[in-house]
Amino acid sequence: MNDRQKVLLRLLLLKNKKTINIQDLSNQLGCSEKTVRNDLNQVEGLLVDYPSARLKRKPGVGILFDIDEIDRSALSDWLYSNEPKTSADRFVEIAYQLLVSDKPITLKMLAERYYVPKGAIKKDMETIGEWLKGYYLDLESKPRLGNVVIGTELNKRSALAHLSELTSSITQDKNDVLDLFLPYEITTVQKVLIELQHRYSIAFTDGAVESLLVHALIMMKRTRQKSSIQIPETEKETINRYKEYEYASYFFEQLESIFRITFPEDERIYFTWHLISSKKMEDSDQETFLKDAFLQEVVTEIIARLEKLTLVTFEEDTVLLRGLTVHVHSVINRIKYGFPITNPLLTDIKKMYPYMFNMVMLAVSEINEMYKLEIPEDEAAYLVLHFQASIERLEDNRRKQKKTLIVCHMGVGTSHLLEAKIKQHYQDIQVVACIGKAEVHDVLKKNPVDFIITTVPLEKIQIPHVVISPLLEVKDKEKLHYFMEELEYKNEENQKKKDLVPLIRGDLVNFDVAFEHPFEVVEMLGNILFNKGFINETFTSNALARERESSTSIGGGIAIPHGSPTMVHQSAIAVAVLKEPMEWGSEFVSIVFMLAISNQQQALNRGAVAQIATISSDLSLVQALIDADSVETFLNKLR
Repeated sequence: MNDRQKVLLRLLLLKNKKTINIQDLSNQLGCSEKTVRNDLNQVEGLLVDYPSARLKRKPGVGILFDIDEIDRSALSDWLYSNEPKTSADRFVEIAYQLLVSDKPITLKMLAERYYVPKGAIKKDMETIGEWLKGYYLDLESKPRLGNVVIGTELNKRSALAHLSELTSSITQDKNDVLDLFLPYEITTVQKVLIELQHRYSIAFTDGAVESLLVHALIMMKRTRQKSSIQIPETEKETINRYKEYEYASYFFEQLESIFRITFPEDERIYFTWHLISSKKMEDSDQETFLKDAFLQEVVTEIIARLEKLTLVTFEEDTVLLRGLTVHVHSVINRIKYGFPITNPLLTDIKKMYPYMFNMVMLAVSEINEMYKLEIPEDEAAYLVLHFQASIERLEDNRRKQKKTLIVCHMGVGTSHLLEAKIKQHYQDIQVVACIGKAEVHDVLKKNPVDFIITTVPLEKIQIPHVVISPLLEVKDKEKLHYFMEELEYKNEENQKKKDLVPLIRGDLVNFDVAFEHPFEVVEMLGNILFNKGFINETFTSNALARERESSTSIGGGIAIPHGSPTMVHQSAIAVAVLKEPMEWGSEFVSIVFMLAISNQQQALNRGAVAQIATISSDLSLVQALIDADSVETFLNKLR
């Protein structure tokens, strides 16, 4: 809606329930009567969201605008809070209009509405058209008529709910889709959703509540437009057995009373599906989950597969089991009812946890085949967070105590006081002995330690040490904390380097590799590994299947294709340094590390992948590896 049309709408609101002459409107707006009539058509299209609003044309008399107080207040809120649109807002609005309109929309119409050239609108249309294909929708351009979206109502609803994908704000707190609806409607539906949860003692996650809100608003819009979902008869037979059908019925009763809408039964079933698929808080519905034999089997199998792939005993972690059960329940139902999600953290998860992401994708691939599911990488990335958190919990429980010596120059009493304070504040530090400076060398010969805590500087001591006050003041605690963190970091970095470089033999490093497609690079490296006896004959095809499911690029110009560890005879990493950067998924890649690490060496795998991830965040090191002119130089850069 352009500025002139907004002024027209304000004039109509001021003259509510009164007749106003077209010529008077023409004079006040400074345009022709024909333009006023065209603008009235645009305004009338907006009014479909306000059930009581009527625009009555009286030939020879004028226009009568009639709207009740509730809708008048809501319309005023929208009109006077409507800020100037950014290009991102325009992008989302155009896609929204295409999806909800049953008539073709012309480039000229959109160009006039947003005051931009038709060429810019055409580019917007091309991008939107490509995006719509992901939801099995086609944007058709009909000569002399305009553009129209072709596809099922279910797919249109799905696209409408994911309009935020068209802007960069998908990772921000604000959901752009909500800007397309009236503030009054949003707050009212939110209130009913809260009442629903209180009435039935259920607790959806914040993300699930927002998703239900968006889908409910879209449902109201499409119902008013008489564009209802069509549910197959076979799906209607058993739906009322679900408790979520009762939730949906209560929800619809409230909305019908407030907004004076009558929803078809198919919409009630459709919203029931959403309620079933919505993720609940971890403590909700545990009894129901335990009774779901299929859910329990899938969760148990996922954990078993990850245990086999990583050699981590995840079954010991009861927190993982509970959290995974809640999450997988939602995943299975989202797949069943055709509600795809977009994971805004996908790229970050792949970069931060490449090893666990790779292992989860391998497990999910097997689970999909076993249970005829289609769990996509967006869903799998959320599973990664569950397993990564589990590893960190398990490692916290098993973390080895650090052994230390306390060297104090102020006598036995002071040194034992310092020892007591250390034990009180640092449960992961084991004090081997409290000694004087002169005894250090002799004690170390018999008692190796990880580091030394001393109250006096030490000379010619190679073991890491930190100097603090014997009173262990606040500043000393901070100093000791940072010292231990730095020590842990250095130990981890040294371990990673020990894991990566020994796996890369000189004859496995290839320079100036030139192909057209990532699959060709994967096949080349796989053939090298197979010919040298590192992998079996199915590893390469398994790696290609894994690559088709989800790109293995991890950022920083690096990709890490891999196959199942069970197909590896001897652990090794083959490398390809590409002659030119290649498009690999959504990124460009210059260095490819093909990982072939056996199931028995998964600790080695974690370390190697962790170092590659560290390398990917150091662009100067990546460039140095690309510029390396020999195997020796390349490997030296990794050390």
